[in-house]
Amino acid sequence: MAHRRPVALTAAAVLAAEAAGAGWLHWVLGLMVDRQDMSLAGLDPRLMAVSTWIGGVVFGACLLLCACLLLRTGLADRPPARFARAMLAGAAVVHGVVGALAVGLVGWAAFAAVMLVLGLLVLTLVAYAPRGRTAEQDAPGGPDAPGGPAGPPLRPTAP
Repeated sequence: MAHRRPVALTAAAVLAAEAAGAGWLHWVLGLMVDRQDMSLAGLDPRLMAVSTWIGGVVFGACLLLCACLLLRTGLADRPPARFARAMLAGAAVVHGVVGALAVGLVGWAAFAAVMLVLGLLVLTLVAYAPRGRTAEQDAPGGPDAPGGPAGPPLRPTAP
């Protein structure tokens, strides 16, 4: 597939930008909570602000890790390893859930942006799908084992 490398590199750039945006958003939200100095159900406002900042760092770091994995995949033009595939699939699932929430809470423009990132992630995962094994390779002992195929497959005869 000729377009898989640019898709992976584009997805890496978009996820890096999203990581920076998510970190900035959590920082601003934490500042707003800290400066209002109001408690929510008896919770300490400082604790809520620090929790928001920590959540932003964790979320941004996870997105940045996924961006690095996509960058490595795009530069090497090789399928991602098992851990990388799991991280990217997890990021795709999170984007699907966030997209569903974004429609009702933010609007269709946010939904379209999140679905664009989801599409880039899924397209990268599909484009770099590992090559599957055949049934012969999965049989115990391989194709020459007892009980395996006895020879070449039969060909239909002409009437």
